[in-house]
Amino acid sequence: MPILPPNALEFFSRSPEQTRRVGMRLGSLLAVGDVVCLEGELGAGKTTLVQGLAQGWGSSDLVSSPTFILVNVYRRPDGARLFHLDAYRLASPTEAEELDLDAMLDEGPLVIEWAERVRSILPSERLWLRLDYVDEEQRQMQFTAHGKRYEKLLDEFRRSLVGVA
Repeated sequence: MPILPPNALEFFSRSPEQTRRVGMRLGSLLAVGDVVCLEGELGAGKTTLVQGLAQGWGSSDLVSSPTFILVNVYRRPDGARLFHLDAYRLASPTEAEELDLDAMLDEGPLVIEWAERVRSILPSERLWLRLDYVDEEQRQMQFTAHGKRYEKLLDEFRRSLVGVA
């Protein structure tokens, strides 16, 4: 009997570099319209993961937390765009709606830090990732797929990490 449901994956990262590499694997699998929700306290590694995610997706842009500007856009050489939203400073989910998330999703994947703050306006189908601080180097990552697209994405991601579904 499995410990986790089939739509979930738990992983321990032993260093910031490993967290970036996990992000690279996930980023390489993202498509236009994908939503990746990140949850975790300050210092949990959300932005570190997004650095790898953007690189794996194909962008060489510098990745930083968009806490004060709300949304960063990273581009690939082919012009495709990846959107990185930080919901930490949003007063309500309504403020996120005003950013026109649907338009972003029409153009590329969307990664949301502090996604729990805007959960009520997010698509029901999404990949949710909780990062927890274990110690100075290590992080626990809990992935949960919501919807068939994300179950497939999580299966592909699992295979890319460990070689089995």
